[in-house]
Amino acid sequence: MSTTPDVSAAPAPLVQGEPRQVADGVYVIPDQRNPAVPNIGIVVGDRAALVIDTGMGPRNGAYVLDQAKRLAGDRHLYLTITHYHPEHGFGAQAFRRAATIVYNRTQHQELQSKGANDLAMFTGFAESLAAELADVEFVDPDIAYDGELHLDLGGRTVVLREWGPAHTHGDQTVLVDGSVLFSGDLAVTRMFPIVPYMMHGPHDTDPDGNHWIEVLDQLLALAPRTVVPGHGEVTDVSVLHEDRAYLAYIRDRVTELKAAGVPFDQAVSQLGSEAGARWKTWDRGEFIGATVLAFYESPEPSA
Repeated sequence: MSTTPDVSAAPAPLVQGEPRQVADGVYVIPDQRNPAVPNIGIVVGDRAALVIDTGMGPRNGAYVLDQAKRLAGDRHLYLTITHYHPEHGFGAQAFRRAATIVYNRTQHQELQSKGANDLAMFTGFAESLAAELADVEFVDPDIAYDGELHLDLGGRTVVLREWGPAHTHGDQTVLVDGSVLFSGDLAVTRMFPIVPYMMHGPHDTDPDGNHWIEVLDQLLALAPRTVVPGHGEVTDVSVLHEDRAYLAYIRDRVTELKAAGVPFDQAVSQLGSEAGARWKTWDRGEFIGATVLAFYESPEPSA
């Protein structure tokens, strides 16, 4: 089973368009459902502004920086990323000396240990990706935190919190004024959750579906009014419910099929059909097989 998505026919991975206000002082540059582009956040307070994710490569990073400066004026800028993957954080070099860069410590460690491999891998996916990644330089944070960090932007407070392992070891959310949640790839809208189990190489078994479900429960308990997913349309808590329901469905069906002695390849085929029919409006069905694999190889969740 291949766990590598085919993006050869995807549009160029360019962050485009104007920031859209989704709440007071909170803006999103939408991904326009381009799989190699994330939703980009810009949060503007009275004294400072925070940028959330950069897009892939220095050209996208520079575009996001220009949009942030336009909204923030002469306010101090911060940059953070929801996780280290190329489309989310490989444009950070554009913010060097222009912003205070904030990562959680696990994100930084993942970037140091896996960034070069991911750069090479994504460069090989498609010429359009290779063009944006050609001049990438990895950037260390000015601030590395553990657990949780509060930023006061002036009249607007954001909470950065690490949650992994789930999608990655260093997954981070950003909660703005207790109301707007930037989930990173812990949640995606109208597409199958991106479980990159062994996608980044045969030893990349970091995604943890069982803990991911627990994280979604905790995010639901925060009761945000607006959710900005890593990919897909800005929405509400329904996306957290939907993605949790899918992951729990695959977990429970894998448990049943394993107990019945169903071979892995047969389970992938069967659950691919079942999930494709049940969530028939969702994109990115290539991730179903990797999700099945992640649960097949994970230990049984504790009672």
